[in-house]
Amino acid sequence: MARFWETAFPACKIKFTMILVKWNRPRGVTIAALLMILFGLAEVVTGFTHKFFGIATANGTTSAYAGASIGVLYAAAGLLVLTMTKWGAALAIVCLGVDIVGRVAMILTGLYPVDTSAQTFSIFSGTAIVAAFAIYILSQWRTFE
Repeated sequence: MARFWETAFPACKIKFTMILVKWNRPRGVTIAALLMILFGLAEVVTGFTHKFFGIATANGTTSAYAGASIGVLYAAAGLLVLTMTKWGAALAIVCLGVDIVGRVAMILTGLYPVDTSAQTFSIFSGTAIVAAFAIYILSQWRTFE
C-alpha cells in the first residue's frame, strides 16, 4: 500500500529513501565519530585547564590555544565523519593528520612536557589513538558516499 506522500508527490519517495540511506551508518563508523567528538572536547577542556587525569600541559596562553585548537580539529573530524560523505571523510583524515602534526609540534616546543614516563606514555598513546581513527576511516572508505 502506497503512502500518501508517495502517491501525491512521487519525487518525495526518492528524497525520503535517500534520507533513510544516509542515516544508515555502520555502527563502527558512528562509534568512532562519537569518540572523536568526545575526545576532542576533552582535549579542548584540557587545553584551557592544563590538567586531565593527572596529565598536564604547560601553563600559558600559547599552550591553551594550541591544545584547544587540536581538540577542535579532533571533534570536527568526528562531525565530518558523521556526514557519511567521501569529502567529509577526506577532510576528517586531513584534520586528524593536522592533529598529529600539532601534537608533535607541541612536544618539540615544550608545550607538552615529557618529563615523566606517565606523561610520555599518555601523549604517545593519545597520538596513536588519533592515528588509529584515521586508519579506521580509511579502511571504511567504501561506506562513504
